[in-house]
Amino acid sequence: MRVLIMLFLLVPILEIWFLVAAGRGIGWVPALLLCVLTGVIGAWLAKREGLQIFRLAQVQLSRGELPGEAILDGICVFMGGLLLLVPGFLTDIFGFLLLIPYTRGIAKLFIKRWLYKRIRNGQLDILTFNKFNRF
Repeated sequence: MRVLIMLFLLVPILEIWFLVAAGRGIGWVPALLLCVLTGVIGAWLAKREGLQIFRLAQVQLSRGELPGEAILDGICVFMGGLLLLVPGFLTDIFGFLLLIPYTRGIAKLFIKRWLYKRIRNGQLDILTFNKFNRF
């Protein structure tokens, strides 16, 4: 919880600082237009990647496979899209990193390690269908 509070305080401060610095460096109109442009491009990219992941998950489900990687990709694309909605350059950078397939793969590795660590420590329970098969 402390980490979230720090993020909610630190991220806006950094975003404002980057926007002011960009405004001083390239002018406030180009900085504002760049901020809007990254949002528009990011929304288009998030939609494209999200639809592609959705189709992949449908194919995997039709084959009887669990779409675990597709779900993790979807979470990353969703988070990237959310970050791109926040005005500012710092969140846009992290948002684009989550939308690009190669860098999203790196982020997925960190997420998987974090999830496995939580499971091993008993901080996260995984429900499987075997727990419900009592018949």
